[in-house]
Amino acid sequence: MHKPGMVYISLCRVLWTCLGRPWGSLWKTKYNSVLFGGLIGSLFSLLQFLSSPVTGALSDRYGRRPLLILTTLGLMSSYAVWAVSRSFSMFLLFRVIGGICKGNVSLCTAIVADLPCPKARNRGMAMIGIAFSLGFTVGPLMGAYFALRSRTTGNVFYQTPALLALAFSVADLLFIWVMMPETLTKDAKATSSKFGDSSDFLNPLSLFHFSAVSRTKDPPPKQRMQKLQALGLVYFCYLFLFSGLEFTLSFLTHQRFHFTSMQQGKMFFFIGVIMASIQGGYARRIKPGQHIRAVQVAIIALIPAFILIGLSWNTTMLYVGLALYSFAAAIVVPCLSTLVSDHGSANQKGTVMGILRSLGALARALGPVVSSSVYWIAGAQICFLLTSASFIIPLALLRTASRLKEE
Repeated sequence: MHKPGMVYISLCRVLWTCLGRPWGSLWKTKYNSVLFGGLIGSLFSLLQFLSSPVTGALSDRYGRRPLLILTTLGLMSSYAVWAVSRSFSMFLLFRVIGGICKGNVSLCTAIVADLPCPKARNRGMAMIGIAFSLGFTVGPLMGAYFALRSRTTGNVFYQTPALLALAFSVADLLFIWVMMPETLTKDAKATSSKFGDSSDFLNPLSLFHFSAVSRTKDPPPKQRMQKLQALGLVYFCYLFLFSGLEFTLSFLTHQRFHFTSMQQGKMFFFIGVIMASIQGGYARRIKPGQHIRAVQVAIIALIPAFILIGLSWNTTMLYVGLALYSFAAAIVVPCLSTLVSDHGSANQKGTVMGILRSLGALARALGPVVSSSVYWIAGAQICFLLTSASFIIPLALLRTASRLKEE
């Protein structure tokens, strides 16, 4: 999981220096860094938006395992480019390759969606959430530690973290090759539909309507399609708002509390521990039929969470807000993924989960740009207060989805 931080701020300064631009006031320097960081962060998610539905659809035809191996090889090559990069263009190339291949996250959710038992799917989605939380916990600390250590030894500060990421990817590939079975049955492969119109995978409107699913030979019933579309819209709106504030969080703590890379790593460690605890305890035990209610409670908790973070004048207030933030982050995405995984036939799970992942990636591409722009123009408090109030929108959409279920 790629988080913003001191790397983006450093890159911004390098770019401005290379262009020969004057630094100007301290205020402009800070907020230009935020805005540019938002654009760089969005590139990665935009590429996932393009690749996720295609990856999912290909896995419905050729199986989960071959696509998982192929995309893991792509991630390995991206980390290798990062390790040897000595220019900003090489860094962008690393982000491009990684963004395209990171669409394989949808394959993980499709593998869980292949499970026939609803309780097993719920636990599987929670386990994926736990994996992200552990990475969210350990990753920033490891990255900050090795980056600082590289500086003391005279090496490029990002080279050691890049090589470490490459090593983890190699281990991941070996695990998939040796122990990962194919979860898509031969019957499902045989009945998988051929690719339809390419616009079904690239046109945002088609993705919101799940057209690649509705235009197959055996589309879900109309009512279930409406429910699926409503859940996809909730997923997009939630991540659009959440990812924007999540992205600017590192800038807020750096500017307001002067957090170093290590202090930000400790902050993410705090968030990750809470998320992993909730996902390992509460989230995976949510009973079928209770997921919408759990998502409603979690989104409601985000409103005071971001208000506290945006108005925080000391670290105690900040961490109270982060605790509420962590609770919501641990619940919403796994529960929505579980709800969506119930839709579609066995040979459509990859496409369904790929489209859901694509909508989330589009939200993560647009959210940081919009949030960073508001942060740049109006400041941190206005940005966080305005966005926290906007969480009423996914709550209203979720209520609509709940009514569709009742009907």
